[in-house]
Amino acid sequence: MSWVRIWIHLVFSTKNREPYLTSKELRERVLQHIKENASTKEVWLDIVNGYQEHIHCLISLSKDQSISKIAQLIKGESSHWINENQLTKTKFIWQDDYWAVSVSESHIDSIRKYIKNQEEHHRVKSFTEEVDEFMKKYGWQFIK
Repeated sequence: MSWVRIWIHLVFSTKNREPYLTSKELRERVLQHIKENASTKEVWLDIVNGYQEHIHCLISLSKDQSISKIAQLIKGESSHWINENQLTKTKFIWQDDYWAVSVSESHIDSIRKYIKNQEEHHRVKSFTEEVDEFMKKYGWQFIK
């Protein structure tokens, strides 16, 4: 039997960073659905939260899962569900891209806290500022 624990902090945004998820009630409904769907797909989604135009997930990959497959499962099914249930006034679409970074076991608690406090966090910092911090922190560059 293989034992694997690879923690990933996955972040994805709505198409063009449109603030589709404007109410707390709508966000909670979407987040709950993402959790339930992940469970049915055998995705270990430790915590999920977000704000008006993006979602953060802390995921533990199994030996036969990839980041791209997990992102596809979560994003594809949730956008389909949002549209099927007409939860937004216009067609809901996630951005094609996502951000993913591995997380050390020693940082799991701080990442959980960071994800849990998204609403509070974004009272003082925009998603664009958050992305810029990630880019700098992890040495990422936009490729044109």
